[in-house]
Amino acid sequence: MRKRVQYIWGIAVACAAVLFSSCDDYLGILPKGEKIPTTLEDYEAFIRYDYNHICDFSQAMYLMNDFYIASNTLNAISLESINYNWMENEDRIAENDEDETAYYYSYSSIFYWNLMIRDVQEATECTEGERQELIAQAKVLRAIDYFNLLNYYADPYEESTATEKLSVPLITSPDMGAASEQVTIERMYEFILTDLTEALPYLPEEGATVLHPTLGAGYAMLARVYLTMENYEDALSYAELALEQNNALYDWRQYYEDNRTQLDDPDNYSTSYPAIGLDNVENYIFRYGTNNQKNFGQSGTTNSLTTWRAAQFEEGDARFASKWKWRYMSPDTIYYGIRNDRFNGGGLTTPEMYYIEAECIARQGGQDNIDEAMGILNTVRQTRFFKDVYQPLSATSVEEAVRLIIRDKANEYAQTPIPFWDARRLNLHAEYATTRTKEYNGQTLTLSPDSHLWTMPFPQGAVSNPGNGTLQQNVER
Repeated sequence: MRKRVQYIWGIAVACAAVLFSSCDDYLGILPKGEKIPTTLEDYEAFIRYDYNHICDFSQAMYLMNDFYIASNTLNAISLESINYNWMENEDRIAENDEDETAYYYSYSSIFYWNLMIRDVQEATECTEGERQELIAQAKVLRAIDYFNLLNYYADPYEESTATEKLSVPLITSPDMGAASEQVTIERMYEFILTDLTEALPYLPEEGATVLHPTLGAGYAMLARVYLTMENYEDALSYAELALEQNNALYDWRQYYEDNRTQLDDPDNYSTSYPAIGLDNVENYIFRYGTNNQKNFGQSGTTNSLTTWRAAQFEEGDARFASKWKWRYMSPDTIYYGIRNDRFNGGGLTTPEMYYIEAECIARQGGQDNIDEAMGILNTVRQTRFFKDVYQPLSATSVEEAVRLIIRDKANEYAQTPIPFWDARRLNLHAEYATTRTKEYNGQTLTLSPDSHLWTMPFPQGAVSNPGNGTLQQNVER
């Protein structure tokens, strides 16, 4: 091991120890002391450390209006207010001194995955098979982090422009001062796909914890990546493989029934419901999302919704009824978040694979395929809607089917980046592109599908101090 690795590793661990604390039994575990990792256990502890699993992409969810923000906090111009109220003429670059967690948390985690991928081969007190498994898990985690960065700071994937447009810095070495290159969108997707496909043969069917990537997680991530690239054939294949590993669905109808007394009480806004934890049957891999990061070290409280966003849920949706309640909080009427769970806001879960499978089959065309796709969608919905109001959905065209799938998927994954990713992808096609409209302070605000707001600006600190490389801003404002 190089002394510089020891130095940067010690710095990272020391900073993390000062800044953060942990809670679950197998979360928050760091290697012992500030030393060079040598054993497999030393390296494996990086995966168990929960701060390496934060996906904080708040601004994307502000843009989607998936969070309620009090109107009296939006008066000043800020990155938050620009995205939330779709102020296309304001300069987000000038204001972007407050959205650094998405960038720096991701690259901090990538440092650890790079270290593991390079050096676990020398780990002691383990078998060769155990080494290869841990390297494979680090590659999956690195692919997830790079995918998140790519689909936040770079434009959406288009085959015609992906070889020219720049994405984010690619760093593969853990050495201090390692060179970075801001590669093209195409190159970054190639890198992500290579990491994932190389990892598959060595991934276990069951992980040591829900933070450890499994074979199901590898398949699921490949399905997500190929869907984003609009390679629907491969996305379908990997979604089906993921569902072969795990196809369980959580029953929100039963959860509501079990907690009906408290949920039906209009004056009870307590979050003291039985928690849906890390052992949720739907989880392929758990990663913290934005709302968990805000309350880190504790359970993640579900953020509130505006009445405008709440209206996008259908009548009888047990997910909605179990997560939000109408409430007046001066000066606004909102739907107050009442969940206090280990919400998998940044990981991979089974419903996403059902939605991907359904969309990809629908896109094959023909009424038989459309009917099959809607049957898959209804499989999810049967566990989400109260029995007395549930009606199976049907469609007579590919466009209608895809719209219904995306609508339900957006409600399933509210307050995660998934609806943002889907919107960016669909905005490229006239038949699915949507102009979003809302009323605010007596004004009609709109977000067009071709708005530059769909790509987030790099933080000022990253552009002005790009390390051993260069970083070109991806947006004009």
